[in-house]
Amino acid sequence: MYRILVTGGAGFIGSNLCEGLLAKGCRVRVLDNLSTGKIENLEGVIGSIEFFRGDVRDIRAVEMAVKGVDYIIHLAALGSVARSIEDPFTTNDVNVNGTLNVLLAAKDTFVRRVVFASSSSVYGDTPVLPKKEDMPPCPRSPYAVSKLAGEAYCQVFNGVYGLETVALRYFNVYGRRQRPDSMYAAVIPRFMAALLNGGRPVIYGDGEQRRDFTFVDDCNQANMKACFAPGVQGRRFNVARGSMISVNELFRKLARLSGSGIEPEYAFARKGDVRDSLADISAAREALSYEPAFDMDAGLARTFDWYSDIIGKVA
Repeated sequence: MYRILVTGGAGFIGSNLCEGLLAKGCRVRVLDNLSTGKIENLEGVIGSIEFFRGDVRDIRAVEMAVKGVDYIIHLAALGSVARSIEDPFTTNDVNVNGTLNVLLAAKDTFVRRVVFASSSSVYGDTPVLPKKEDMPPCPRSPYAVSKLAGEAYCQVFNGVYGLETVALRYFNVYGRRQRPDSMYAAVIPRFMAALLNGGRPVIYGDGEQRRDFTFVDDCNQANMKACFAPGVQGRRFNVARGSMISVNELFRKLARLSGSGIEPEYAFARKGDVRDSLADISAAREALSYEPAFDMDAGLARTFDWYSDIIGKVA
């Protein structure tokens, strides 16, 4: 039975991951400071996991959490391009120094592999589509820089110290438990919260920007497979659906799900946002046996059902 540490395990992706790992018979430990995650996200599994409240910037807390585990899936981070532009120092501190702490602790305790949650933002706004892992990175925000730095640290620890690492570049992950109640909330929970509460969702820019959205269960399929796949140490992989949808079309799909006739409100495009994003997922398919199971309609339907049940509690 493998022992797996999930940093940021009380967050949106992490709490779903804990459920998946437990279903596979793994022993799960979570390290989270609850700054953006919520202990309520773990209420269905809290009796089956070890929970350590601590910050990845605190090396002692990280060392305690890492002790005795076989694998680490490192999700703890400060997300949001907009937040990183407003406060680049804290984004760097959490995402870069926190990742360095995790790698140092893993190296010293003989962890088998660290899976690092990176981001499609490292590609920037280069016009070439789809994005492939061997393309030169072109980060456009402090957040993107911090994720690229984390990837570089992973490769260095793999090459210099022999610590196996795998970096996964997530493309716009969405699903149950993604918070709509933050000024930095992602587009899908923002739209759902507005539609379910009778408000007008805000679309930044003209809405024709296109994104490759990834349902959370598909993302976590990749997280789990990246732990155990042979011969992939030191590599980077895109994790996505492998298809694009415009923000306007996304809004129309959600409006149909909600039965709402509300029209969106348009605002100026935000600094650092990428125009179009599409992943080439052939490397993950080949090396990780990754295969997305949810198309956009299926993923949105499952997500909408969850928000419909709980939106009064979180919005």
